[in-house]
Amino acid sequence: MKTGVFIVPTGIGASIGGFAGDASIWARKIAQKCKLIVNPNVVNAACFSGITDNMLYVEGYTLDEFFRGKCSLEQSYNNKIGVVFDKSIPQRILNVHINTINAVKTVYGIDIIGYEITEKEVGVKFFIDSSGTSMGNVSDLSTIKTAAEKLINRGAEAIAIVCKFPEDEGEDYANGIGVDPVGGVEAIISHYISKELKVPCAHAPAFDNIEISTDIVDSRASAEYITPTFLPCILIGLSQAPLIISPSPQPSPVGRGSNDNNLSVHNIDFLIVPYNAMGCIPVLEMTKLRKKIYAIKENKTVLDVTPEKIHVRCDIINTYEELLELI
Repeated sequence: MKTGVFIVPTGIGASIGGFAGDASIWARKIAQKCKLIVNPNVVNAACFSGITDNMLYVEGYTLDEFFRGKCSLEQSYNNKIGVVFDKSIPQRILNVHINTINAVKTVYGIDIIGYEITEKEVGVKFFIDSSGTSMGNVSDLSTIKTAAEKLINRGAEAIAIVCKFPEDEGEDYANGIGVDPVGGVEAIISHYISKELKVPCAHAPAFDNIEISTDIVDSRASAEYITPTFLPCILIGLSQAPLIISPSPQPSPVGRGSNDNNLSVHNIDFLIVPYNAMGCIPVLEMTKLRKKIYAIKENKTVLDVTPEKIHVRCDIINTYEELLELI
């Protein structure tokens, strides 16, 4: 069976995958044909998750290191998960998230060992920068790391992070226009923990307003408007996130990894990315390895980094439907 990677970078306004799990339909269909690595942005959908047993849930920083050949991925199921909560989350909001943890444990049997509250307020701010992409600032990343280390010392193999976010007053995202405003700063948080602690991790925001919206919103964003917490999807994904093995083992003479349960970049057969978001590390590394890259033209973003502009050789495919026929 082939192994592919399906990436939709977060915070760049992807028309497919730039909202709440709206790329899941294609990832699930592709995963019926092959083993598929996905970044959380592809399948995260608040109280839902598009993840299937044939997908591996891998955060962006780890994906970059994987494609650089600096680590490999060990397939793992039923990981022990620890949850980090930002100290600034009010108790009533924290209680909702604790109920969410208990519900996910009860319904899915996911092994959540407990939670830690950061010693200091994390201090998250987010904004859309001049290029139109989602960005942000975090006052104290180290307090997240300290709490995560406590959970790892208690046996956690993966870390879920929930930070307090200011309310977003914009309506564009709800109407299916523009960029997910929180995606960029979420990536900063998860990249930092992945880099520092070398464990699978993912982030979900917490807001003061936990009322469910009664307005009709764009279907691609609707999962985030019917729930007071976005935590379930990352717990479901992290439960089967591959463990990070560093450094990556050398490939065997036939170009495959040395352990059937481990994946290195040499095991990857193809990469799927939006057509005008080709400047990412996975694309550049797959080009060096002369491996198959599929650029999907229907998936438009606010970027303008096309294969032609950066001289990347790839197969330009009009739609994900057409890609399914090729795979």
